[in-house]
Amino acid sequence: MTIRKTPKGASRRAFLTSAAAATLGAGAARAAGDPLITEIQPWAQGFGDGVDATPYGLPIEYESDVVRRNVEWLTADTISSINFTPIHALDGTITPQGCAFERHHSGAIDMRKQDYRLMLHGMVEKELVFTYEDLERFPRESHVYFCECAANSGMEWAGAQLNGAQFTHGMIHNMEYVGIPLRTLLAEVGVKPEGKWLYVEGHDASSNGRSIPMEKALDDVLLAFKANGEALRKEHGYPVRLVVPGWEGNMWIKWIRRIEVMAGPVESREETSKYTDTLADGTSRKWTWVMDAKSVITSPSPQSPIPHGPGPMVITGLAWSGRGAITRVDVTTDGGKNWTEARLASEGKAKALTRFYLDLEWDGAEMLLQSRAHDQTGYVQPTKDQLREVRGLNSIYHNNGIQTWWVKADGRAENVEIS
Repeated sequence: MTIRKTPKGASRRAFLTSAAAATLGAGAARAAGDPLITEIQPWAQGFGDGVDATPYGLPIEYESDVVRRNVEWLTADTISSINFTPIHALDGTITPQGCAFERHHSGAIDMRKQDYRLMLHGMVEKELVFTYEDLERFPRESHVYFCECAANSGMEWAGAQLNGAQFTHGMIHNMEYVGIPLRTLLAEVGVKPEGKWLYVEGHDASSNGRSIPMEKALDDVLLAFKANGEALRKEHGYPVRLVVPGWEGNMWIKWIRRIEVMAGPVESREETSKYTDTLADGTSRKWTWVMDAKSVITSPSPQSPIPHGPGPMVITGLAWSGRGAITRVDVTTDGGKNWTEARLASEGKAKALTRFYLDLEWDGAEMLLQSRAHDQTGYVQPTKDQLREVRGLNSIYHNNGIQTWWVKADGRAENVEIS
């Protein structure tokens, strides 16, 4: 198969021009008898909706399939389950809140801002309780970060399981968070010299307590109360959640209730029996908080097949790294024999999703599509086999192996593995 990478700049226009030329004849012939061209349509014969029809705008009905989905057999009940982001149907990098993945341990709770309280205590000079109104008075910051569940792609450790990017990689979202740097509140209460760790809990029934080292807390952790310009959604921790950039989503405590400054970690359920990496010999390593560089092609993919025959097409996907910015993404159409550097939609941002594109002429032959991310530390996304050499087959969490889609001649795609 011959892969032609579109040169940058003005040559993109040439690419589109050639695409138009290839279809102009057939398109002109169809237009002659196409009522959508030759006749006035109903939407042009009257008035549309007024500005008061949708006080809060909702997606148009023709996009009703772009929704979160869960996997019924994943958990015993949806109150402790996951709804996956439809990454196959999105473009750009910002995830709309309404379809951003959600993970619950005891269900999403209802809490009014007026009822919200946050306690900071433990090894501090003065223990304080903050209301929501108190928090609004502190200087705030705005940052775009991805939040990825440590179990994202976890069902793929033993082989290809779920046929769709939404299910293999959809435990992730990327939003613009507005909030208060945690170091600001820690300065307000005054951390004692022996305070080296934080233990953080939520208001929900599970509380989902996690230990966080002080170095991270003083670096880039936020107490967020806005996402994508509006209040957090209920399922994302309204009214206030923790944002722990680049680290596993389980540490991003929702409905945050208390922060205790301590001398050491608590070793809670969520950081011992859960969210640790089981190795081939049965031992487990803990404190593997950082989400390593990862990528996935979102289209074409099993839920987003190629809708046309041979000719110009766009391969697109997402890449991210918890250690910094994505600097490069490679794409292969032949299962790794040959790689082509993809075009980044914009310069990678630290701990945020990066969109990539590869524009090519598809000759209609089968493809084995893969993407491979590079981050600013020099880390290169590994294959699944390379991960298994270290981790074996007993792991669940932190699977950042290269994903393969087998694209068939009819444009459909399937989740497979190759060796």
